[in-house]
Amino acid sequence: MRIARRLVMHEVRLLVSLVLWVARRTQGADGVRAFGYARGQGAMMAGFGFVCVVETVAMSVLLRDWPTVHAVFLLLDVYGVVIVVGLHASSVVRPHVLDVEGGSLRIRRYVHVDLRVPLERIASVRRELRMTHERADGELDVEVGSQTTVTIELTEPVTHLTFLGRRREVRVVRFHADDADGLVRALGRARV
Repeated sequence: MRIARRLVMHEVRLLVSLVLWVARRTQGADGVRAFGYARGQGAMMAGFGFVCVVETVAMSVLLRDWPTVHAVFLLLDVYGVVIVVGLHASSVVRPHVLDVEGGSLRIRRYVHVDLRVPLERIASVRRELRMTHERADGELDVEVGSQTTVTIELTEPVTHLTFLGRRREVRVVRFHADDADGLVRALGRARV
């Protein structure tokens, strides 16, 4: 039941992201410094959306003689397109957030990852482009387009909740930011 609830909440957050995207608003970035990460995946998401639309049209043509099956597949295909657009919208409206006053860095990706890192726990931060990521204990890779551009090492672990609610303690966080250099400089100033 817990997993079903998490999946429903995921879908609701995606739909809310669509509304925020249309309204040109961001979530949780008012009065703080926001760093986007959507540019690194925009072309890929547009391509994926295009393929979904082509599949919707192809299935409509193939199933035109079976109205009930056609209606079911049309609904599923349109929902798939909405989810793809919702994923991109969520990456635009949920940027990484540096809250100097609150003393935290919020690292996000879509509606899947939302990790708060207290600034006092950051031991080091550096600009580091990585294209390959091997899963390791105590490390979290929040890649966009299979790359990360910022690496943060922590003095003590923070708890990351996975998509289905499992807890993981992480000491190293790698993530992508469109303005990685600006984020690293801002974090350096905020830590001082």
